[in-house]
Amino acid sequence: MRRAAAFFRREAVLGISLAAALLSFLIAPPGRHTLEGIDTSTLLMLFTLMTVVAGLRSMGLFDRLGAALTRRLHTFRSLGMALTGACFFLSMAATNDVALLTLVPFTLLLMQDATQRDVILTVVLETVAANLGSMVTPIGNPQNLYLYASGRLTLPDFPRITWPYAALSLLILLGLSLAVSPSPVRSFSGEKQAVPRRLAVLYGVLGAAALLAVAKVLPPWAAAAAVLAGTLALDRQVLRRVDYALLGTFVCFFVFVSSIRANEPLRLWLEGVTARQPLLAPLLASQVISNVPACLLLASFTRDAEALLLGVNLGGLGTLVASLASLISFKLYGAYAGAEKGRYLCAFTLLNVGMLGLLLFLAWTLGAI
Repeated sequence: MRRAAAFFRREAVLGISLAAALLSFLIAPPGRHTLEGIDTSTLLMLFTLMTVVAGLRSMGLFDRLGAALTRRLHTFRSLGMALTGACFFLSMAATNDVALLTLVPFTLLLMQDATQRDVILTVVLETVAANLGSMVTPIGNPQNLYLYASGRLTLPDFPRITWPYAALSLLILLGLSLAVSPSPVRSFSGEKQAVPRRLAVLYGVLGAAALLAVAKVLPPWAAAAAVLAGTLALDRQVLRRVDYALLGTFVCFFVFVSSIRANEPLRLWLEGVTARQPLLAPLLASQVISNVPACLLLASFTRDAEALLLGVNLGGLGTLVASLASLISFKLYGAYAGAEKGRYLCAFTLLNVGMLGLLLFLAWTLGAI
């Protein structure tokens, strides 16, 4: 019991999501719908990406990149601006999860000498940048992939609908990054040891497989199988670095949504609410169950795919659980030496709510609400 209590104190987000999943059985008893509601493709993709990123980091790739970057960027301010912009654009091509899994550990590594204020501000800006940059393309995040694969939206629809919000967001985020201290960055010395050729080849191939799965060229199960087989054969210890608690959090969210969908009165009520508020309903639902489950839950209750797209993507702002990608940043920062989680949550909430208010005002002026 003591071990379990210590585990859930350490993994508070998993504990909350598990409690929500179990309580949802009061809404609808578990059954076949529970298993069918678990999005295995998302779970397999997340496992694949986390494993590949862990492998690249264990090879010292981030250390080498850090040494190269700090030779060109000499202040924490310029570093924060560059990393925020990198998150914004990387998320368009490789999903918001990949952008954060790649760049947040990199940020924590490079900003070891920075104050907690600067570290927190930079990571929060990166998180918002990844969540908002990802809305421009169908492969930017799981909810966009779902709307694209289901045929509700075409490839040109995504930039056409979202570009005003993305452009304003980028300007604001880069402006906010000026609040990071201009203190000089200590030159970072990357690992000088040679990378074993077999590991370089392994993670090059597995990284390509992961990106092909993101682009829907390769099935997620095939990419995950390749990652599991390759790491078991050549780099088994990297599997210990995968965040299985985060995978468990995703499962709990999917179980919660499946229970809500299986309850007929609740489902009918959601259909009416979504019809009346096609943008605000998914946005508000995202604040409680996150935007990916909100999209999956409400997609069958609305014909306004454009409003749903904006609702679940803008809905990634706000609470910590509004976007599952935000949980990734929180988990990564929480493992950082000297992390101040309470201070992080305050900064995260303040910035997210402020950005959400500005983008909702833009949506109102454009007639989207």
